[in-house]
Amino acid sequence: MDTTSLWTVFGSEVLGTSILILLGVGVVANVSLPKNFGNGGGWIVIIFGWGLAVFAGVYAAASSGAHLNPAVTVGLLVSDSSCYGPVVDGACTVPITFGSTLVYFAGELLGAFIGAVLAFLAYRAHYNDPEAAGTQLGTFATGPAIKATVDNVITEVLGTFVLVYIILRFGDTPTEIGPLAVALLVVGIGASLGGPTGYAINPARDLGPRIAHAVLPIRGKGDSNWGYAWVPIVGPLIGAVLAGLLAHVNF
Repeated sequence: MDTTSLWTVFGSEVLGTSILILLGVGVVANVSLPKNFGNGGGWIVIIFGWGLAVFAGVYAAASSGAHLNPAVTVGLLVSDSSCYGPVVDGACTVPITFGSTLVYFAGELLGAFIGAVLAFLAYRAHYNDPEAAGTQLGTFATGPAIKATVDNVITEVLGTFVLVYIILRFGDTPTEIGPLAVALLVVGIGASLGGPTGYAINPARDLGPRIAHAVLPIRGKGDSNWGYAWVPIVGPLIGAVLAGLLAHVNF
């Protein structure tokens, strides 16, 4: 079995993460922005929308192992896994190297940015509606319900730990546990741990759309809250490292 080229990995992660964020940002926009048919649908609609976004993204990025999330990549990196991609006929399709790690990170971040831009295009009239002024950031990026930095970081650590630990316990790549299982896991984390911070549990999921919010010509959008932006990066990475270290420990 030949290894998957890093160009294929990059394209797969860009495509899969773009679809993830298009549908994820899209469901928040549908529920949150004024005058949408989904306006006021609530938290349950949002968490199921994100779960189905993960379901679609994992299928789209199956050839690279469908990380879609730097936290998943980091979890695999620090675990005893030797492979980033699917294992086919006993052979690793994407070995873990410094180069492949950077390719995953780049694909995930670019895909997240592209997905957010596409979601903006789908809802452009609603983003630019005067009634939406100042509320748009919440559709792109996460933020705390109560600003308490240490607590916010802990919430993101715990949510990401659950995500990455369960993925690693079931298999070396997300595709090996099946897209539906990953989707339901994301829904469960959102229902249980999503309330305090909006559960980024994915550095690219927050950073890519936050950059998109900063650069897109959205009327009355306000600032991009860069003072909080490190929390949904650092928290998930800590959670991923802990998950990777513990995933293959036999208790």
